[in-house]
Amino acid sequence: MNIARDWKHPEVLSDLADMRQQVPLVHCITNIVVTGFTANVLLALGASPAMIIAEEEAGEFAAMAQALLINVGTLTQEVARAMRSAATSAGKAGKPWVLDPVAVGVLDFRTRFATELLGQHPTIIRGNASEILALSGAAGGGKGVDSTASSNSAIDAAQTLARQTEATVAVSGEIDYITDGQTLIEVAGGDVLMTRVTGTGCSLGATMAAFLGAGIAPLRAATAASAIYARAGEQARAASQGTGSFAVAFLDALTLIGLPR
Repeated sequence: MNIARDWKHPEVLSDLADMRQQVPLVHCITNIVVTGFTANVLLALGASPAMIIAEEEAGEFAAMAQALLINVGTLTQEVARAMRSAATSAGKAGKPWVLDPVAVGVLDFRTRFATELLGQHPTIIRGNASEILALSGAAGGGKGVDSTASSNSAIDAAQTLARQTEATVAVSGEIDYITDGQTLIEVAGGDVLMTRVTGTGCSLGATMAAFLGAGIAPLRAATAASAIYARAGEQARAASQGTGSFAVAFLDALTLIGLPR
């Protein structure tokens, strides 16, 4: 079943309102390049970010938070141990979590580690087409953290991965595709400048975690996050003159989206 969604859909607006009302605490173990931007995105949307990365604390805090993001962008052995502890703890505590398999399929260490984390049962897996193709075991292409495959080329792989892991899989691209292995949701929109500002993709995973932390079902959580992001990207492009002003306008758009004017 194919379904199109945008930010104006009643479910999306309702889920956004619920998330803002609950102010979920989101534990982010993410890459060092995007930590500040990711925190600001969550604050703009109304969630509460926490960047706890020490191995000695990550497991304990993951059980306290409402949701967890694991982004393997700047992976080290020490960070991997913290991520492993957090994922295990979140699972034991029944807390939902998002896996962002940055550059999986390009480098062996992160590919093996992200594959290992699938055994910890992520609630949502979010990546570009190349990352989802690689994580599913299909042949894919990647250039660093960038995808060399279109999002629609990863639809079959995403559905297969969703069925294998019982997770919702979100493929980001010119059109975002979100699937639980049966239903396929399409979210169009956004702007090309989103690919030229560090953190827009990575913070999308954190946003999905925020919706999960508000108790929203995984398919709806991933859809709401993608739809809101697409709209914010369009609004930011209209209000900006380049990548610097785009980043600021993007945060403003996330702050204001869905609010009465």
